[in-house]
Parts: sequence; C-alpha cells; structure tokens
Amino acid sequence: MRRRLLSSTLVVAVIAVLLLGVPLGVVVSRLIVDEAAQELGAEAKRLVGEVEYARVQETPLDPQQLEQKYPGRYIQIWERGTPLRVTVVGTPPASGHLMTEDAQTNTGVYVRISRDRDQVERDVRARLLLIVALAVAALAVAVSLAVVQSRRLTLPLQDLAKIADRLGSGDARPSKHRYGIPELDRVAQVLDRSATRISDLLTREREFATDASHQLRTPLTGLTMRLEEIVAASDEPDVVREEGEAAIVQAERLTAVIDELLAAARRQRHAQAEPVAIDEVLIQQITEWEPVFRDAGRALQLEGSRGLKALATTGGFGQVIASLLENSLRHGGGAVSVTTTSGDNYIVIEVSDEGPGIADEIAPKIFERNVSGGGGTGLGLTLARALAAADGGRLELVRRRPATFAIFLRPAEEDGRNRVVSGPA
Repeated sequence: MRRRLLSSTLVVAVIAVLLLGVPLGVVVSRLIVDEAAQELGAEAKRLVGEVEYARVQETPLDPQQLEQKYPGRYIQIWERGTPLRVTVVGTPPASGHLMTEDAQTNTGVYVRISRDRDQVERDVRARLLLIVALAVAALAVAVSLAVVQSRRLTLPLQDLAKIADRLGSGDARPSKHRYGIPELDRVAQVLDRSATRISDLLTREREFATDASHQLRTPLTGLTMRLEEIVAASDEPDVVREEGEAAIVQAERLTAVIDELLAAARRQRHAQAEPVAIDEVLIQQITEWEPVFRDAGRALQLEGSRGLKALATTGGFGQVIASLLENSLRHGGGAVSVTTTSGDNYIVIEVSDEGPGIADEIAPKIFERNVSGGGGTGLGLTLARALAAADGGRLELVRRRPATFAIFLRPAEEDGRNRVVSGPA
C-alpha cells in the first residue's frame, strides 16, 4: 500500500509540475525575449534623439563616447546629406545571431541598433533551468510528504491488522488505540466494541460451564440417592416402583435445568411467570432432600400458610429452593425450616436453619459471584438470585444469625388470569 501511495502521489505531482511548469517556461521565455526587444527599441529611439540634437548643435558624433554609453551594442547611423554620412559604433557579434531594432526621423536620420541574440537565449536558458530546479524541489517535497503520509496511514493499518488478528486468536482485550485519522479511529472504535462483545461472550460461555457444573450437581445428587434407594429396596417391588418414578422425575428435572442454563447463557431466558402452587414445589423439594438431611442427622420441616399461589416458573422456583436447601446442608446446622407467609404485595418463602450464621465480612456480598464462607464454589446463591429475579421476584438475606433467606414472589391474581412478569421486581 505504501508503494501505491508513493507512486500515485509522484504521478500527481509530476502532472501538476508539467501543467504548471511548461506554460510557465514558455511565458518566461517570451517575456525575456520581448523585454530585450523593448529595451533595444527604447535605446534606438533615445539614440535618434541624441543624433538629431547633435545635428542641430552642429556637433559631430563621437563613436567612442557612444560605445561607452551603449556597451555590447552594434550601432549603425545614417544621416541624409551630401554626401550620405554613415557612423558605425562597436563590432558585430561573432556568432552572427543578431537581435535588431531601428528608429528614424523625418529629417533623414536612421538608426539601427543590434545586440547578440545568443546572450538573450542564455538568459532564457538560465531562467528555464531555475524553473526546472524549482520543479525538482517541488517533486522532492511532494515525495517527502507522500512518504510521511504513507507511514502515517500504513502504520495504523498494520496496527489494526494486528488487533484484528489478536481478536481472531481469542485475545479480546480492547486496544483503545487512536491515530488522529477520523476514518481509522472509527475502525478502531468498532474493533474495540467487537473486542468487548467477544470478551462478554467468552465470559458468558465460561460462566455457563461453571454454572452448569454447579447446578447439575444438585439434581444428579438426588438422582443418585433415588437409585441407591432402588438398589437397597430391590426385594420390595412397591418401593422399587416408587423410587423408580422419583428417579424419572429427577431425570426430567435434570433436563429442565440444562434447558434453562442454556437459555440463560444465550440471553434468551424471558421468564413467563404464571400461577404456581407453592406447596407442590416445596413438597417436591422437601421429599427429595429429606433423605440427605436425615442421613446427616438433621430435620427438614415445612411450616406456615398452605394453599398459596404465586407468579413464578416451576423450574426456576424449584431450583432456587434446591440451592437454598443445599446451602443450608453444606454451611448451616441444626433443623432447617421452610416457612411460607402471605402479605398484601408478596408471597414470602423463608429458608432458615440453626447454624452459626453468616460472617459479617461476607454478608454484604453474599450474593456476589465466587463469594463463599465455607469453601464452596460461591455460585449457588448468585444463580438462585438470578433465577428469582428472572421470575419477577427477588431473593434476600433477611437475617444473618441464624441464616435466613427469603424469596419474595408476587401473588397470583385470584380471578385466575395469567399475568406475565419478566425481569426483576
């Protein structure tokens, strides 16, 4: 590209110099020749006057004086009379190339004055040489400016190519380089925005992988427990059937979790909240988690108002409860209570235990990603809060000691109409 810029600039400069230099040379040549001719004509008229004055004064012409007064000139003077008087001053040029002008009067005086034409032509050539030198200097300046401009253009383009190549290799850091050229700066801004978007996409993909591994662990644990129950009760067909059906439900929940995680990772999860029977979801979760708590020597109980309905999605609300129960199992202590209450604006589901609670230093950021007080992944509460917000509700830490988390959901309308709620309350 640099070579093309240099060649195109040089071609333009040469054309401009030719378009301006050639006419200028012709005009200068004519001006020099015309000026020399006018000078000769003026000298001829002045000399005629001097000869006429000498005749009136009856003073003879002095050739030496005229030669000193008109150096480098070849002068011929004719005066009418008897006999005809001819005066010659100077010598003709050796080259024989003359530039001649003449003048005469009514009294019979005729003057012819000549000069060497080669001298005039040398003058013309000197001026033309000066014009050529200026043209060469202009071309040199044009080439120098073209080199500077080409470097100013090509170096940013090379830098932009490196940035694009870096983006293609997975390094999505914005460069924030600016070059002082509006068009290139716009390209750099577009690349920076693309880098930011690519970085966001990569971050979301990494978060999805982490979230999936965390969220899938809970239903897989439940499925494992059901299969263990089936193996332990292999001699009791009724128990095997019951546990097998529960395992199928767990597998279906696992599929739903995968679908929701994929939708969330692609930013396509728009929660279509509808009336959900709170008791059904809570009983399902308690049934699944009660064996685990029982093995740990801890109680899991459901308290509060019954028959409540709230606007949510069954899968999202179930995952929030499962995350809170798992959090209590891993980090809490004693009995775990799930309490439901109904207010004017919200259905509240509280999950609390009798453990030591949450440390003061991490309580304000307990819902931030990768924040954990007991060696966990720090993802469960973050995902649970995001799922609650997607259903139009919210998840809050209402008490630090003992730890009590509350889910606030909008109550379902009593007339049975499904009201769609998207986003956080």
